[in-house]
Amino acid sequence: MRRHPRRGEAGGQVTPPGPRGAAVGRGIGIGLMYGLWRPRVLGAWRVPASGPVIMAVNHSHNIDGPMLMGTAPRPVHFLIKKEAFTGPLGPFLHGIGQLRVDRETADRAAVTDALGVLDGGGVLGIFPEGTRGEGDFASLRAGLAYFALRAAAPIVPVAVLGSTERGGRLVRALPPLRSRVDVVFGDPFDAGDGSGRRTRTSLDEATVRIQQRLTAHLESARRLTGR
Repeated sequence: MRRHPRRGEAGGQVTPPGPRGAAVGRGIGIGLMYGLWRPRVLGAWRVPASGPVIMAVNHSHNIDGPMLMGTAPRPVHFLIKKEAFTGPLGPFLHGIGQLRVDRETADRAAVTDALGVLDGGGVLGIFPEGTRGEGDFASLRAGLAYFALRAAAPIVPVAVLGSTERGGRLVRALPPLRSRVDVVFGDPFDAGDGSGRRTRTSLDEATVRIQQRLTAHLESARRLTGR
C-alpha cells in the first residue's frame, strides 16, 4: 500500500525511505568498510534471503551501523537518532534509506516507517540498547519486541567486535586503518511465545527472551573470534 508523504520538521514533504535507497547505502557501505578496514564476516548465510527481518546489533562504536550496512547480505534500514539528521548529513541518510527517530518521545512517524519496511519484506536494523554504550545488550528497550511481535518478523542477532579495541594513529576516534573488525550473525529466532498476543505483559516477556538470546549470541561470538 502506498503511503502519503509526511511533513518534516521544516515543513517540507518527506517521502518515506524505499528499498532502492537502502541498496545504494549498502553499496556505499561495502566500498567504505572494505576500503578502510578488513571486515571478517561470519554466519551471513543465517540471514533469511527474503521476507521481513530485524537485525539486532550491539552498539559500542559509531562505525557499527555502517559496518553492518556494508557486510550484511541484504540492504538494511537503520533507525537512527534524529540528532544525526542535521545539515547535509540529513538528506544523505534519508537518501540511503535510513529512518529518523526521536528517542525522547513516542515517535509515531518513525514507528510507521519501520513497520513499513517490515511490511514490505525489508530488513530493519536496530540498536536495541537505544544508544551507544558497552555493546553488551545489558539494557534493552521494548521497541525491538514491539516491532518483532507487530510484524511477526524474525530477529537476527548481530555482534560487531573489534571496533573499540584501540584507536587509529590518524584518527583516534576510529579503529586503525586496515585493522580487522568481526561481524558475527546468529540464528534467526521468533520473539513471541506463539500466542500472537501484543499486550504490555507479552512485550515485557518478549524483551526478556530477546535479551537472553542476544546475550548468548554475543558470548558465543566472543568465543568464536577470541575477542
